[in-house]
Amino acid sequence: MIGVVRPPSNRSASVGHFLVMEVLERAQQLELEGHDVVHLEVGEPDFPTPSAAVLAGISALRSGRTHYTHSLGIPTLREAIVRSISKETGAKVPPDRVVVTVGSSAALLLAFAALADPGDEIIVSDPGYPCYANIARTLGIGVVPVPAPATNGYVLDPADVRRAVTKRTKAIVVNSPANPTGAVTPGDVLSDLCAIGPPIVSDEIYAGLTYEGEHRSVLAYDTDAFCVSGFSKRYAMTGWRLGYVTVPQALVRQVQAMQQNLYISPPDFGQFAAAAVLDEHDEVAHMREAFGQRRSFLLDELERIGVRVPVRPSGAFYVFCDLTDRTDDSMALALDILHRAHVAVAPGIDFGRGGEGHVRLSYATSLDRISEGVRRLGDYLADQRR
Repeated sequence: MIGVVRPPSNRSASVGHFLVMEVLERAQQLELEGHDVVHLEVGEPDFPTPSAAVLAGISALRSGRTHYTHSLGIPTLREAIVRSISKETGAKVPPDRVVVTVGSSAALLLAFAALADPGDEIIVSDPGYPCYANIARTLGIGVVPVPAPATNGYVLDPADVRRAVTKRTKAIVVNSPANPTGAVTPGDVLSDLCAIGPPIVSDEIYAGLTYEGEHRSVLAYDTDAFCVSGFSKRYAMTGWRLGYVTVPQALVRQVQAMQQNLYISPPDFGQFAAAAVLDEHDEVAHMREAFGQRRSFLLDELERIGVRVPVRPSGAFYVFCDLTDRTDDSMALALDILHRAHVAVAPGIDFGRGGEGHVRLSYATSLDRISEGVRRLGDYLADQRR
């Protein structure tokens, strides 16, 4: 009957809102009302896309590269990706095992769908990036969170993961450098995780953004792992929507079939931009240096206003702040900070039960805005104490 309101499917109803986006959208409404909001909630670099990528993208557009491409991605880009992988990790992955995707989120969906059926399970860290669980639930895949507490540096303990594995476990998801904590998983831990048995899906979108210690790729320990990465974070190309995933040879055709049906192919002209930026060094190094300066500044400022950071972040561009002495409802706290101080922060509960009572601050914005945001946050917290 026309006009009848129908309930959502059970599967779609199981997918929670991405709370940081809820905060962002409320912040945008405040801005429409004339308020100045400091955005420390979203993980989006404030830098322009490097000029090498922009020029290559423009050239591709002028050459008419606005059509479908090979469903795995253009050979030029896949070859550039494997050269980059070899240079940075030492791993030798052939171009025909690289699938270029519409952002790294699509790469995650394709990886999960290739490995698991409805009723199967994946293991994720808690706290961890919320979209892993929501992508899995969209596919009818169960999610098993394993605590990665501050006492362990926000890194998964292989012994805990091993205990969580059952016959339904089809993948172990690793994120290093990690969102929301900035933790970098040591190589020996990655090696131990690879040895547990289930395939590893390693999200390395923040690779190249490490400030302490050394980032190690899962491909250094298992060249058959699903290694997910892309161009959004390190190369400031969020809007270009380009990612990629390495796929075991035996599953390439299945992943390709899903790509053909779900996305057809990645954006044409953007792939030429991505290939060009992999050879860009100066602008990318400048961005990383600036993130490092912002990280140090933010950590010092948070200490000054009395905000506890249990573990110094080693990578990405986030600081995970412990406010458990002030709240057991981080979403309510984030909204109160937004409306009273006009500072947008990400609520810790977005990242799992282990994140409750925390907020995530992003330093992917300028030093001036970080300084103003911390000043307002300090005033807000001081008012709370009175």
